[in-house]
Amino acid sequence: MAGSDFCESKCEARCSKAGVKDRCLKYCGICCEKCNCVPSGTYGNKDECPCYRDMKNSKGKSKCP
Repeated sequence: MAGSDFCESKCEARCSKAGVKDRCLKYCGICCEKCNCVPSGTYGNKDECPCYRDMKNSKGKSKCP
């Protein structure tokens, strides 16, 4: 299990340009804890983390920012 510091710093970078930052950080954190991976950059690059990429919310949309 990744330490929360890992997820925190990765998600901080991931969400640095997000419109709704707190929501981005929340979902990124959930995905990071489950997948132990956050894609690089602020957008896209999800092929680096198939688990993160493939997580869906209840509406079938991508859960992870």
